[in-house]
Amino acid sequence: MQKRFVDVVVVSDLHLGTYACRAKEFLAYLKSIAPRLLILNGDILDGWQFSKHYFPSVHMAVIQEIFSLLSNGTRVIYITGNHDEVLRRYSDIQLGNFQLTDKIVIEINGKMTWIFHGDVFDHTTKNQAKLWTKLGSNGYAALLAFNSFVNRLMKLIGKKKLSLSKKIMEQFHKRMVNIDAFETLIAELAIEKNYDHVICGHIHQPQKRSISNEKGTVTYLNSGDWVEHLTSLEYRDDDWHICSYDETIMKTEPVQNFKPQPEVMTNEIAIYLHSLAYPEIV
Repeated sequence: MQKRFVDVVVVSDLHLGTYACRAKEFLAYLKSIAPRLLILNGDILDGWQFSKHYFPSVHMAVIQEIFSLLSNGTRVIYITGNHDEVLRRYSDIQLGNFQLTDKIVIEINGKMTWIFHGDVFDHTTKNQAKLWTKLGSNGYAALLAFNSFVNRLMKLIGKKKLSLSKKIMEQFHKRMVNIDAFETLIAELAIEKNYDHVICGHIHQPQKRSISNEKGTVTYLNSGDWVEHLTSLEYRDDDWHICSYDETIMKTEPVQNFKPQPEVMTNEIAIYLHSLAYPEIV
């Protein structure tokens, strides 16, 4: 498959390490592109639901593919989210082409784009509400597993897939998050800072719309998620676009499951040192 060259790709809410993660589809998407800049906009690794008993080979293959992009010249910026908030203590670390941060502002063709995950503007991730959100996240993973079982039955009887989890999440966001208020608040802050675009993730709702007030106009974008919507944002042809996973183009491939066994016996010499002594100080 020939890769598409893309200037910038923004993805969020992959939730690696959970049953909800659509890692196989995301891996197929990654293998279909050659971005100059890849921005992982939060909740890539899910620290809330992470278990050492569940991290399939395809999840590890996603990480390996990201490292492959790094080694081939792609710059990768990892922006922390609420599910991977443990990484925030290490923010603003840069190692070669890799950067870990809480937010980023990039300039493309003279236009400024402000990018962050978005959980800092969501009251459901604060204080006591955070506990309920974590419990809801675990329940959502169980719902997705049930939804997958239902869809296998629907396929057997020749019926279309159902997305019970998607409908429930939409109702949750309507009642708890207030998406319109969330988007408007972020857009107004971006206008105050004279940004042209502002990009978030977090609420699992892919979006691109223009928001205006008496002080100006900004384009609000949301990269969606890789749990239900399977979307990303791409900057190409001098504009931002919402890109959806297309199974007819982005073919998934089986990833071999294996349990690595450490091998310590070797005759190879990896490092040659002529002397371990400190040089004499004259």
